[in-house]
Amino acid sequence: MRALWWREIIRFVRQRSRVIGAFAQPLLFWILLGGGFSASFRPPGTPGDVGALQYFYPGIIALVLLFTAIFATIAVVEDRKSGFLQGVLVAPIPRGSIVLGQALGGTTLAVLQGVLFLALAPLAGISLSLLSIVAVTLVLVGVSFALTNLGLVIAWRMESTQGFHAIMNLILMPIWLLSGAFFPAAGAPGWLGWVMRLNPLTYGMAALRRALYLSVPAASGAVPPFALSIFVTAVFSLVAFAGATTVARRAR
Repeated sequence: MRALWWREIIRFVRQRSRVIGAFAQPLLFWILLGGGFSASFRPPGTPGDVGALQYFYPGIIALVLLFTAIFATIAVVEDRKSGFLQGVLVAPIPRGSIVLGQALGGTTLAVLQGVLFLALAPLAGISLSLLSIVAVTLVLVGVSFALTNLGLVIAWRMESTQGFHAIMNLILMPIWLLSGAFFPAAGAPGWLGWVMRLNPLTYGMAALRRALYLSVPAASGAVPPFALSIFVTAVFSLVAFAGATTVARRAR
């Protein structure tokens, strides 16, 4: 498990394109979308001084986590092609240890990049205290672990990177879009609002917003309570890990 975790870290560091893609692309989205919607976007349920750049900021952090999870789990498909995964599967170790090593590697990378992105909080008009940084980091761990395991559920079933990208665009990106990262559930149509409430990532986003605005709770908007959001995120993480382990046990 430790070897697989460290392998993910080393592979990430050696592939500069992954570093750029996982961090620079969400940053570009934040600048373009936040700047483009700044004149017309007013999220309901938040104070009047919360603009598009500030509202999109937690969602972009979640996008950093999502992209890192995608890049980390797509390596499973590449490992199968190269024969490395088959060599790991015949080792006399539990499949859960293999999945946990992969998941912890992706989670570590995602959390590090998410914490690095916190340095841009002043540009979004968010003042962070030490307590907020600690709370945000803990939330990032839970959300990253859940997203990485969800990516592993998909990657362990895929035989090609093309198939993985197709499923990613069909499942992972809509999960992010419908989490409250791009628009709040309070302003969505009734049926879409219910879909967002059933989305487990919605509660991870709510916990992230609550953690960012510990000193100004009203600025987080009309999102679920912090305790409920943490609970759902923890359950999401455990269910995703159980699903990834189950798929890995069936793999040959």
